[in-house]
Amino acid sequence: MIDQDGYRANVCMVIVNQSGQVFWAKRARENAWQFPQGGIDAKESTEAALFRELREETGLSGSSVDIIAVTRHWYRYRLPRRMLKNRSSTFVGQKQKWFLLRFKGDEGEFDLDYSGSPEFDGWQWVSYWYPVSQIVGFKKNVYAKALKELAPSLNKCMN
Repeated sequence: MIDQDGYRANVCMVIVNQSGQVFWAKRARENAWQFPQGGIDAKESTEAALFRELREETGLSGSSVDIIAVTRHWYRYRLPRRMLKNRSSTFVGQKQKWFLLRFKGDEGEFDLDYSGSPEFDGWQWVSYWYPVSQIVGFKKNVYAKALKELAPSLNKCMN
């Protein structure tokens, strides 16, 4: 779904383990890392999109996580012109609802090949703020703001 301003509705997942580390995924065939994220289909709720994308991108079922917090705002970023496939399109970037998820499963449940066309080909647990310094530049501000908003709920993810 692309809104009137050209932003595609999207969900982003911050999956947190019991130690307070976050799931950080390497994009397939690229040297770029990010949180799992994905578009919201027409007439799909943000929560339904979250669980669909969670399954498609990580192989995790909804029973492997608890939703701890959701951002109040939609966070937006514009894609660089070089990344826009059809420059005459109205699409300019993404607007995201961010979810803080407590991972309560077993690491063996992660299956990056679950969908048959994986978005990611590697992953690791990293410290909560690490992604802000590592994410591609055009997403950096969104990552910093969303993680700051979710941070007060981080302790609810840990044992």
